[in-house]
Amino acid sequence: EDNMEDVKKRVTEFSVEAHDLYLNRSVPHLEGAPDPLEFYRSWVAPNRPCIIRNALSHWAALSSWSPAYLRQKVGSKVISVAVTPNGYADAVSGQHFVMPEERQMSLASVLDVMEGKEPSERAVFYVQKQCSNLLEELPELVGDVDPHISWMSAALGRLPDAVNFWLGEAGAVTSMHKDHYENLYCVVSGEKHFVLLPPTDRPFVPYGLYQPAVYRQRDDGHFEVVEQRGPKVPWIPLDPLNPDLEKYPQYRRAQPLRCSVKAGEMLYLPSLWFHHVQQSHGCTAVNFWYDMDYDIKYNYFRLLESLSEATSER
Repeated sequence: EDNMEDVKKRVTEFSVEAHDLYLNRSVPHLEGAPDPLEFYRSWVAPNRPCIIRNALSHWAALSSWSPAYLRQKVGSKVISVAVTPNGYADAVSGQHFVMPEERQMSLASVLDVMEGKEPSERAVFYVQKQCSNLLEELPELVGDVDPHISWMSAALGRLPDAVNFWLGEAGAVTSMHKDHYENLYCVVSGEKHFVLLPPTDRPFVPYGLYQPAVYRQRDDGHFEVVEQRGPKVPWIPLDPLNPDLEKYPQYRRAQPLRCSVKAGEMLYLPSLWFHHVQQSHGCTAVNFWYDMDYDIKYNYFRLLESLSEATSER
């Protein structure tokens, strides 16, 4: 038991050292498209986020992606839409990890909901299919943006694994999680609001195991949670906007960063950073996912994750 307390003390010190040595206390802003090598050295290699301004000004989407334009260009296209009763897709609810109802809808129907022309039936709608849906479902819009971010592709030496289109209501929230991608998140209209935690804060981030489930809307408009078969899903039950510090006291030591990304700006979200996302109503965005390098950094994170799990409060 004394050894376990020593390990817990050391992983806590590990996080504190990271904040003292190289992490910023807020998310810095860069101006214009950076040099690829300089960007890799200053941001990708040290795994630090930043917001880049005025690197998307040549995108036609910034001026053209109005609801009227989207209706005219791709309104009849049928796309995958996440539908939930409360805006939380892929999130913990009670003893379940609940995924959204996946509904096939025309983009025009989604825009009707966003603009209040169609009752939302006590539901929250979010176009958030993360399978390169811009290229696969809405190729007509690709000409309005870059197919990849040239300086990022040069910095990493590869093209993105996925290019995703996002359109959501203000009530649509992305629960805290991490991804194995280098992420460039480009806001076209509206704003995105992020809560970020570095991978080194992993000792303070609570996880649980939850039975998978999906939402299903009944004929009367109410939703039910339908349990799914399969292994339990590890997920973060904590809401960083209103953390239950009695239940998760270790989160008091976390040092979250908060930032807003406005239209025409992009957030570089490094691999393995925990993030929670909100948005303004009708916000549109495109993000580029580049697979991370599974190098010594990933190796160290897996070690930290194992030690965090071994020392977590049960």
